[in-house]
Amino acid sequence: MENKINYGEMTNTDAKKEDIVLTEEWDKTFPKSEKVNHRKVTFNNRFGITLVADLYEPKEYKGKLSGLAVAGPFGAVKEQSSGLYAQEMAERGFLTIAFDPSFTGESTGLPRYVASPDINTEDFQAAVDFLSVQDNVDKEKIGIIGICGWGGLALNVASIDTRIKATVCSTMYNMSRVNHNGYFDSTTEDELYELKKNLNAQRIEDFKKGSYALAGGVVDPLPEDAPFYVKDYYDYYKTNRGYHKRSLNSNGGWNVTSSLSFINTPQHTFSNEIRNAVLIIHGEKAHSCYFSKDAYKKMTENGKYNDNKELMIITN
Repeated sequence: MENKINYGEMTNTDAKKEDIVLTEEWDKTFPKSEKVNHRKVTFNNRFGITLVADLYEPKEYKGKLSGLAVAGPFGAVKEQSSGLYAQEMAERGFLTIAFDPSFTGESTGLPRYVASPDINTEDFQAAVDFLSVQDNVDKEKIGIIGICGWGGLALNVASIDTRIKATVCSTMYNMSRVNHNGYFDSTTEDELYELKKNLNAQRIEDFKKGSYALAGGVVDPLPEDAPFYVKDYYDYYKTNRGYHKRSLNSNGGWNVTSSLSFINTPQHTFSNEIRNAVLIIHGEKAHSCYFSKDAYKKMTENGKYNDNKELMIITN
């Protein structure tokens, strides 16, 4: 049963007021574990947006638990990969939350389907706020896991939030870099200028219409000559394996103009200031592996706190 409006089934201009959506039934893309308790929770970030999260807690434990906040991939919802990560880590003895970022999923925020490096960094920090005040969580043992574009954001968060004792970046994407430079840093200066012109022209069209054009989620139908990673996206987000009705990747995608803030806001500028532990994990064959390799290099280059940093490349 769903309470009030389901944002996942709305256009990005349908919401006239912000009703918090809490889906009562289990609607994840993965089976429910019998080893953990699950419930919905809400908390606010400092922009006044209410975030909705799934909380997973081991059924049996003693004392206080280490806490983990999980988010990603970029354009996914907590019913997909991040929820699976959170549930798996709860089975291993952590209290975890997988949350929907601002403007997406069951979380509030208008207009819908907006991404912002500042607001999304704050989303992770608000999740740490929430974990820090739970009676059964040791606030000195809180970590974060970021997947895909949220891996890049997780490293950004770790640069500012000293409460985070451990950060894991899984299959990291640097969304600032890929929006500014294109895949494999292939965008020319003139191409970037044209992109900026087009995005700013779209702002005018959006203003005239009073609505925001969507960029489209994962391509559908899938072209025969699609790169292997696009085929991988399709195999998850557009099939029964991972499709979810509230997922941007599975459906209409982000607002087109969301790219502007990432183009103009570099991430990881201060990553070599991170003193707490960081683990960056990436598959060797992944097209995006260069993001993790370069992020690790930047984090550890001329760094004074490298003893607890690791880049793990999966080779098979």
